[in-house]
Amino acid sequence: MADSPYLRIHTIHIYVRDQDRSLRFYIDQLGFSLAFDVRLSSGGRWVGVSPPDGSTVLTLVAPVPESKEYQFIGRSTQVVLVTENVIAKYHEWRQRGVRFQNVPRLRRVKYELSTAGSEAPPNEMPVWGGIFTRFKDVDGNSFVLVGFDELNREIEAQRRAAREREEAERRAAYEIEIARQVQSRLFPQTLPRLNTLEYAGVCLQARQVGGDYYDYLDLGEQRLGLVIGDIAGKGMAAALLMANLQANLRSQCAHAAQPRRLLESVNRLFYDNTADSAYATLFFGVYDDRTGRLRYANCGHLAPLLLRRSGKLQRLDSTCTVMGLFKNWDCAIRECRLQAGDILALYTDGITESHNHSEEEFGLERLAAALETHRQLPAENLLAAVLHDVRRFSPGEQHDDITLVVARCKDA
Repeated sequence: MADSPYLRIHTIHIYVRDQDRSLRFYIDQLGFSLAFDVRLSSGGRWVGVSPPDGSTVLTLVAPVPESKEYQFIGRSTQVVLVTENVIAKYHEWRQRGVRFQNVPRLRRVKYELSTAGSEAPPNEMPVWGGIFTRFKDVDGNSFVLVGFDELNREIEAQRRAAREREEAERRAAYEIEIARQVQSRLFPQTLPRLNTLEYAGVCLQARQVGGDYYDYLDLGEQRLGLVIGDIAGKGMAAALLMANLQANLRSQCAHAAQPRRLLESVNRLFYDNTADSAYATLFFGVYDDRTGRLRYANCGHLAPLLLRRSGKLQRLDSTCTVMGLFKNWDCAIRECRLQAGDILALYTDGITESHNHSEEEFGLERLAAALETHRQLPAENLLAAVLHDVRRFSPGEQHDDITLVVARCKDA
């Protein structure tokens, strides 16, 4: 965001007798372009022309005869136009019938930059002027045409730098938007249908792209892979690592029958393809729709919550360390069984670390309470209700990605 509001000169009034005649002069003879030509509700006409760079607009105003403004027609406009080559522009415009008051000549004027009456030394005064000439439009309004001197070169360099910054910001915004669209396609687009489990998930990014990851993997034989992860870092770098992790995980799904072997392969790929400091926390679970068995590995991720039908709360704690930091890496696989009425919640720290104006975090207890309160709702409604509770608790600016997956076990 800019330090101060954007500001530039938009229009300068040039008083003319006939807008159509003046319009032809500025467009046909000076090579300006039409900026606007509109009728006002009052019946007046609003006409503007701009030089090729479009930096400023000259508004051609036709005042009412005998008005105060009408007296300004045919006078000096105090407008100075600058060009890289005065001689070339002089000959070009003369051939088009522009009336010049004098041939281009050299003028160098040192001007003072003084404060409190002090004067800059003569050899330090900036030089303005260069080659210049004067010309008139069809109404006799006079303009000054000057070439690039030291001052104008500096002004033009600043303008060029500003344009380059604006273009770079525009390209960056466009690229980030493309990255956002690409990343949105990395999240699950379809939900494999199961008989005993309904589930829903969402990732609300704090920036346009982020490092949170969740996925549903159709592993065949009525098995579903439930995945959630959190990449170290934020922004574009985290988004690229997230895409890398997702690609590695999906490429190894052939080993889903052996989760330990699958995750070892994923870790090796992630380690080899990322910087030394890159890592991710990950929870990977394989749910068997036929038996209700959930086999899982928690690679340094926040412990998912399993809220039993009885009201008992079970944490699925870490079974190994994070992924990507160590080449020689091993993990343990644990398992549990889900029964009708059980609720499983996978989440990232954007949920638990959301805080209110008193810097108090939402925390695990509030998350568990929200799951208990809304446990009778279908999975999508349960997801929405918990997120609503988080947002109500933390109504301010979102500082981290919020990712939540809820699964509700039901009778076949």
